[in-house]
Amino acid sequence: MLLSMQGLNQFYGESHTLWDLDLEVPEGRCTCIMGRNGVGKTTLLQCIMGLLPVASGRIAYRGQDLLRLSAERRAELGIGYVPQGRQIFPLLTVEENLRIGLGARPDGRRRIPEEIFALFPVLEQMLGRRGGDLSGGQQQQLAIGRALAIDPKLLILDEPTEGIQPNIVHEIGDIIRRLNREMGLTVVLVEQKLPFARRVADRFCILDRGRAVANGPMEGLDEGLVREYLTV
Repeated sequence: MLLSMQGLNQFYGESHTLWDLDLEVPEGRCTCIMGRNGVGKTTLLQCIMGLLPVASGRIAYRGQDLLRLSAERRAELGIGYVPQGRQIFPLLTVEENLRIGLGARPDGRRRIPEEIFALFPVLEQMLGRRGGDLSGGQQQQLAIGRALAIDPKLLILDEPTEGIQPNIVHEIGDIIRRLNREMGLTVVLVEQKLPFARRVADRFCILDRGRAVANGPMEGLDEGLVREYLTV
């Protein structure tokens, strides 16, 4: 198992946000974390990345305990992260944004991988443009490209379709499928759009009030689960 969590608990002040959460992410698969707003999806990803403290439990990546490691060290192990809202550096150029990801590469490479431009040709065309001048869809491509610059073995994406025009949503779905199915990259994503999730992911985990209430192969996500936990 590439990534596994057991008995995860997390608090925001007095609020208990994750409750004894268990989750396993098989290598080479695309797992979608699902659930209504406010159930702990982003909190879970931030705990994996070391951006939020964990009260108790275990997170292991390739058998190694992540909770002892800083966020920077987790990136160096090969975990790429695309946060909600993209969080690119708006005043830096596209090239400078991409180069920031190179600092976490264990091989010391300092050249932007050509594979990123093959996946996102628009980024190569806009290398000298400031990140803040890009459209929302282009910024999302830049955020994914920055995460890929570290040569990850696990790519974590938080709401990659949020606020993006439909044609770019479809393109990003194609990219995620290609990274996962052709290039063997393990993917974990949080996604609210059910058709997108069904198209790109082969496994799901539903959270409800901080607890994992259902998980398994995507074909097991039936209408009963959708009605109970996903419809607004």
